[in-house]
Amino acid sequence: MKIRDILSKGKPTLSFEVFPPKTEDKYDSVEHAALEIARLKPAFMSVTYGAGGGTSRYTVDIASKIQKQQVTPLAHLTCVSSTREKVQSVLCELKERGIENVLALRGDIPADKRVEKDYQYASQLIGEIRKAGDFCIGAACYPEGHVESVNKAADIHYLKEKVEAGCDFVTTQMFFDNNILYNYLYRIREAGVTVPVIAGIMPVTSAAQIKRICAMSGTYLPSRFKAIVDRFGDNPAAMKQAGIAYATEQIIDLIANGVNGIHVYSMNKPDVAARIQESLCEILR
Repeated sequence: MKIRDILSKGKPTLSFEVFPPKTEDKYDSVEHAALEIARLKPAFMSVTYGAGGGTSRYTVDIASKIQKQQVTPLAHLTCVSSTREKVQSVLCELKERGIENVLALRGDIPADKRVEKDYQYASQLIGEIRKAGDFCIGAACYPEGHVESVNKAADIHYLKEKVEAGCDFVTTQMFFDNNILYNYLYRIREAGVTVPVIAGIMPVTSAAQIKRICAMSGTYLPSRFKAIVDRFGDNPAAMKQAGIAYATEQIIDLIANGVNGIHVYSMNKPDVAARIQESLCEILR
């Protein structure tokens, strides 16, 4: 099923993200986690693309296994380190396996700065996918601005380019203050961006996790969230419980304010996904 059709129903949806293994010896454990999350029957599940495309075959394999569980898969595809030939190969494989949804991303620039020359921007990849077949195409958006954008106005300009190239919906980078998203939605709607926006929520279950998040994206942490990390960061069990509770409260507030699409960055943790879904069972019904 195409995700744009799932979103068009106007009902709250809960989806989860999983990521493929970095090495082959981890494949079985990652597949097991993905299938455990699939048993929760979320609206859909996204599968990230290996850095530099190195584990891209796992992305398609896991997405296919999820589909066999009668859960709609969303396969990520990045282009910064991919040739046009590689992209076409992946798209052909997705078609062969009946996977209809693709999240088109530029991808992070590798540490060694070695990139291919065929694509510079996600909008170029979106246009390529649109020409390649009847895919439902998603893209990323950044309520706090992309770290490489000169300002937020430029960031919205690039978002409009993605929409004009053919993307059907966008999913946000994680955020921890819902007011950031509400302000962002106002700004992009004023700019003429009308595609559905899915809110990306990260349940922070360890203090180390939040350090990585801040180092990578510079995400704003509200004082209430900082207090949780300061109080429970040294107690793994308590931090996990508090992080799940904080994410759940975020989701409830978002749905109450009309943001129906919720995508949880579940970090391949079936228990975290299950606890969030259970806490929202009546709200999602």
